Amino acid sequence: MGQAALNLPMTPDEFLAWDESQTVKHEFVGGEVFAMAGAGKAHVALAGNLYMALRQHLRGTPCRTTIVDTKLHVAAVGAFFYPDVMVTCSAFDAKDPAVVREPVLLVEVLSPGTAAFDRGGKFMIYRMLPSLREFVIIDPFNRRCDVFRKGTDAAGLWVLHPFDQTQDVRLESVDMNLTAEALWDEVPIVEGKPEIEQQRDLAERRETR
Repeated sequence: MGQAALNLPMTPDEFLAWDESQTVKHEFVGGEVFAMAGAGKAHVALAGNLYMALRQHLRGTPCRTTIVDTKLHVAAVGAFFYPDVMVTCSAFDAKDPAVVREPVLLVEVLSPGTAAFDRGGKFMIYRMLPSLREFVIIDPFNRRCDVFRKGTDAAGLWVLHPFDQTQDVRLESVDMNLTAEALWDEVPIVEGKPEIEQQRDLAERRETR
């Protein structure tokens, strides 16, 4: 998430009305509007690879796969996001082509400035969605995929299932095995580290002084 694009707080309805006239996508959290940063080649390739695999796998089912341009509404906190990839199997969502409210699967591809928020605050908000069964974080810097899966017991605890670039990824929410070859196809090596790792490295250097 980038810097706030507007200083004045908005209501969710005001944001939707304002956002219709914008040429740049924005996310909306806690009454604040945030402009989304552009995506690099690896980011676009990963989101596209997963989107195509999901579309093919779910063809002929009630489930719908969206990529980038569809808003996600988290009603519990009045927030709107643009996940990189979403899957919804909801008849309610099928009536609205612009907004998803009941996803079963959400995917975020990490960017340098958003990694910390995607793993922390954004995941915390996503967990408020009763329909959500899996949240996937794809890390192009370390070339790994972390699948957070909600337990089916009464506790409903979220469990991490990590996969490196050599492993096929299991997505239980849509009953799909995604091959490592399909996910990482034509994804370039990304130099540097996301912000969260830069901060961790700095803290470690300070501790060793």
